[in-house]
Amino acid sequence: MNAQVDEEVVDDFDEINEPVPTAFSITSYGADYPVDGLIQRIVQGDVVIPIFNADPVDGQTAVNFQREFVWRKPQADRFIESLLLGLPVPGIFLVKEPNGKLLVLDGHQRLRSLAAFYRGVFQGKEFTLDNIQPRWKGKSYSTLNADDRRRLNDSIIHATIVRQDEPSEDQSSIYLIFERLNSGGTLLQPQEIRVALYHGEFAALLSQLNNNAAWRELYGKPSPRLKDIELILRFFALYFRAPNYKRPMKEFLNKFMAYNQSLTKHSSDQLVGIFDGAVSAIRQNLGSNAFRPQRSVNAAVVDSIMVGIANRLADGRPIKDGNALKKSFEYLLESPDYKSRINRATADEENVRERLALATHAFRDVP
Repeated sequence: MNAQVDEEVVDDFDEINEPVPTAFSITSYGADYPVDGLIQRIVQGDVVIPIFNADPVDGQTAVNFQREFVWRKPQADRFIESLLLGLPVPGIFLVKEPNGKLLVLDGHQRLRSLAAFYRGVFQGKEFTLDNIQPRWKGKSYSTLNADDRRRLNDSIIHATIVRQDEPSEDQSSIYLIFERLNSGGTLLQPQEIRVALYHGEFAALLSQLNNNAAWRELYGKPSPRLKDIELILRFFALYFRAPNYKRPMKEFLNKFMAYNQSLTKHSSDQLVGIFDGAVSAIRQNLGSNAFRPQRSVNAAVVDSIMVGIANRLADGRPIKDGNALKKSFEYLLESPDYKSRINRATADEENVRERLALATHAFRDVP
């Protein structure tokens, strides 16, 4: 088994390397922005910088997204210095969203550094330049002399702007561009890209559900690469759309993320009720190791048990006989058919549908 292990999570398929058999129609064009114009657009929310677990950039709402690499203060200083010196700097990639806003695809650290310098605060401390030429050492944006401030404001950053024309129902081509732009260093994980690209109310809700106490006991410590949030997304996608499942899994999850991006298809109340009911029943009746048939969390066990329990609760009947539920769970884990569906080729269409069906059948008649 070629297992992908994220912390202590075993998933026997690698989303990153799954091919996506789709043809795209993409429009791209270049634009040159003066620095002060970019900052103004960031402040107004017309340019959206995905950020994770950090203070909002000039009032923007934080998006649950994390890059492996985060600039340290000397790197930010040197970038500002390059602009003050009039040196050319790397361009940025922006995504034109359907609402007209521009999402930063590449250039995240550069724009955050600029926004922090203009705001005067870097990671909670006053942003004054250091580790640079003496003429600017100790200067903040507000204390630069007028000529230097004008030179910085008028500095040009080139942007490549991309827009997906077809297919129109999701941003699948932009997802692939995001993957490839970040292939030079530590790869972004699929869910890290999704929560940036499909930012909105659904992404925020997934992050909120990830803090559920029962879920945390079942999964373990929070995943630094968002694997726990991905498994919550996978549960919802399979619960609502399992009959439509088709490989690759990452495209299936991308489409569901786009489908309910603004919670217009499935409401917050609906999703919270389904998720809370399932994880509470599992934690209470099956124990904190329910997702760990061996030492590690098994992603295929997570999706099937969650869907099976949620289907059992869907008719409104509470589970009254916890012992009967646990016995059904133990019988399921010992089933050779179920074992084969959770340990090998777990992303195959037949294996996905069969393990969901087996779990749903196992719990269906529990009183």
